Amino acid sequence: QVQLVESGGGLVQAGGSLRLSCAASGRTYAMGWFRQAPGKEREFVAVMNWIGYGTWYGDSVKGRFTISGDDAKNTVYLQMNSLKPEDTGVYYCAAARIVGTKVDEYDAWGQGTQVTVSS
Repeated sequence: QVQLVESGGGLVQAGGSLRLSCAASGRTYAMGWFRQAPGKEREFVAVMNWIGYGTWYGDSVKGRFTISGDDAKNTVYLQMNSLKPEDTGVYYCAAARIVGTKVDEYDAWGQGTQVTVSS
């Protein structure tokens, strides 16, 4: 099973930016980002596949977040701009054999990285 390691979380003021990285130990068909706020379910953020680099986003982040990948490094990035306090949560990288938006469509998960947006 592929291993995933996230990095890049932190504390930022509203309106600021952060970039998350996720390094994978091997190649998968698709890699996505989810987030989970305290007391809430894990929420789909974005996904991309390595075939054609297609990308899809959750409604709450469209126009603000961008997912991209470095093929040579098996690494996926999540560029987060115009951050809002409601973007606060633990962000997880995940790998799947399909392009999915549901938690149970993913086979492997990273340990998560905390993102906190202050108002």
